[in-house]
Amino acid sequence: MNTHVTAYIDGKKDWQTGICTSLRETVHSTLPGVVEVFQYGKPHFTVDGTNVAVLHVAAAKVSFMVFGAQDIEPVPGVLRSLGSGDRKAVDFREGDAVDPAYIADLLRRVAGTN
Repeated sequence: MNTHVTAYIDGKKDWQTGICTSLRETVHSTLPGVVEVFQYGKPHFTVDGTNVAVLHVAAAKVSFMVFGAQDIEPVPGVLRSLGSGDRKAVDFREGDAVDPAYIADLLRRVAGTN
């Protein structure tokens, strides 16, 4: 685990830290050999040097964005499209729970397309 990523997560509000920790654990359990990189001020998760996902914490939400998601359809209220559609994000707010199975499915799908 990357110490910069740990410091980023630990420096957030309790509810954000909980969500980030759950997402981080899901990434590691889903993608063996994933590498954490602290890049552009945010935790990135890479496989074979390619970005697969990134965590971003804002004041009122935690966003988990996956790369290489052009073949994954957005789900209103759950999964939003970013940019030209090659990136998708799940947003979590205080009181939300992480669905590890859903996140793992997203990760497996994008890891296969990167």
